[in-house]
Amino acid sequence: MSEGTLDVEQAELALVEHYERLVRLAYCVLGDSPRRAHAVTRRALPRRCTSTAALPRPRPRPEDAQDEDPAYVWLRLRVLRAALAGPRGGAPARAAYALRHLERMAEPDIRQLLRAARVKDPDAAMAEARTEVTTRPAPDAPDPPGTPCPLCEAQPPHPLDMVRRRRYWRAAGAAVFAAVVCAGMLGVPGDTWGPDAAARPPLVRGTDGERALDPDALVRARAGAWRRASRVDFAAWPARGALTRDESLLRRALVTWARPRADVWVGATPGTPKGPPPGPPQLLYAGRLEGSAVVLLYDGLRVARYSEPLDPDDGSAAAKDGVSLELARTAGAAAAASGALVVARSEDEVRYLTAPWITRSAEVDLLDPADATGRTLSRGEDGVTEPVRLPVTLPRHCESWPGLALWGSPGTVRDEQLYTDLGELTPARLTDGKDRAPATSAAARTRLARTVCHLPAVLDRGVKAVNSWQFARQRLPDGDGEAAWVCTRAGTWRGAGARVMTQFQPSAAAPGRPGAVTSRTEDTRACGPRAREVLTGLLWKSTDGRWYLVAAGDASVTRLRARGSGLADSPAEARGNTLAVRAERDASARLSATRADGTPARPPH
Repeated sequence: MSEGTLDVEQAELALVEHYERLVRLAYCVLGDSPRRAHAVTRRALPRRCTSTAALPRPRPRPEDAQDEDPAYVWLRLRVLRAALAGPRGGAPARAAYALRHLERMAEPDIRQLLRAARVKDPDAAMAEARTEVTTRPAPDAPDPPGTPCPLCEAQPPHPLDMVRRRRYWRAAGAAVFAAVVCAGMLGVPGDTWGPDAAARPPLVRGTDGERALDPDALVRARAGAWRRASRVDFAAWPARGALTRDESLLRRALVTWARPRADVWVGATPGTPKGPPPGPPQLLYAGRLEGSAVVLLYDGLRVARYSEPLDPDDGSAAAKDGVSLELARTAGAAAAASGALVVARSEDEVRYLTAPWITRSAEVDLLDPADATGRTLSRGEDGVTEPVRLPVTLPRHCESWPGLALWGSPGTVRDEQLYTDLGELTPARLTDGKDRAPATSAAARTRLARTVCHLPAVLDRGVKAVNSWQFARQRLPDGDGEAAWVCTRAGTWRGAGARVMTQFQPSAAAPGRPGAVTSRTEDTRACGPRAREVLTGLLWKSTDGRWYLVAAGDASVTRLRARGSGLADSPAEARGNTLAVRAERDASARLSATRADGTPARPPH
């Protein structure tokens, strides 16, 4: 490999081309969350031109072999270093294993690359990896449980979209810089003086836009304002945290929201505008957490979370993450929807800032319906909880699902509300039934326990609430008890883009065993308060080994029919809103139904 310089564009092209390969490598080394593997890979991109002179040089290759792309080699080293950082036990051995089987590298090259990735004992790592080879299947084989390098199944943003965002903000940053220079040459006296003056974008003096950058203009609710407010929501939260009077920090947060620099990571839930606040926002929190200074702001429609490392050079996770701005739509939030905000999130844990009217908070296992009271979470004087575990969203690894339980003061919300983290600033509220009551009853917790392992499908989608309701019960053939038919709707803050699934939940030995998903649809009114019509079915095998087509519709269905191949009776027909007919394993059928008013029923769409 020749010595040279790697520019940002080369690295971006290499990331787009080899993204899946790099994520798989990161995941193999980390050995845990796909979300962390994607984050490590995305952070590998350089922010400026970088020398490739220090890269490890592979052994001479045959003349007909193609040299590896220097940009990819550089990214691979960055990914390895990040994934190996910190005490992670067998990570070096996993890295050696992955380099041998995923990258097809020779042992001398693996040893050299591990040394460049700051592994203290590459030979020991390679020896341990050789032991791993004799006991486990290769990583590019099919992925049974226990495979050391299963293919990641998370659904992150497409790498090309990420590159486009970076280029957009680089261009925006250049434009802001040019504007600042012009303002310095032609600006009004006073614009270029005072603390943080270099960070101030040029604005017309005296406008709401200028006042929105002034820490002194921030809205601050009084302590106890929620007790007298006619509407209890984020607007009733007081400013909390140890840094609420740090004008320099608050100004940086406001300026970043108005015009982020090119090196600031900016994220927003789907459908959330990224523009600046229309006027001075409300300060909810400013404090120190997990090595970062964190600021939470609210402009009546959105919550913004600004984060910067306390020490950019200490090598911590906060320093590696850098400065970030995250926006979430919260328009129309009532007391139940404004019970908590995510104030800090690591790869494995999350901490919440709870509303001032919350009297108790607890971590509960949503896979265990009997875990009603949970583990009480301690909270600081500023209302921040101790860390809560994040659910493991790997396929076939749904063994527990931590949820957040909150109890409110009289006159604000019902006694208990349930929430779960789905990757947003606002935890998703969990409700049950047609009236969307808190999912806290015994029956609701039972349905929820069979549902939560399907929630990775709605991560990072701007979900406001997840509501499940039972639309039918069915006595199963061959004495296999009863099954519940459940419809689950993940509604969003923006209204559009809701995701709906129907489930078949037969009796199960474990209360948290996931139900069988029978249909999925997106951006629909189905399962909502104005559309309760449901019709669905599936092939099911009884404990006696016989196959059946089972189907169900909502309570308004009075007759069900099934036509197709492989059915014992075709057409099969049943009165009521459930049907079961003997079928072959590979049967194919079409369902139809009639409602009490004579209209036909259709599956959700």
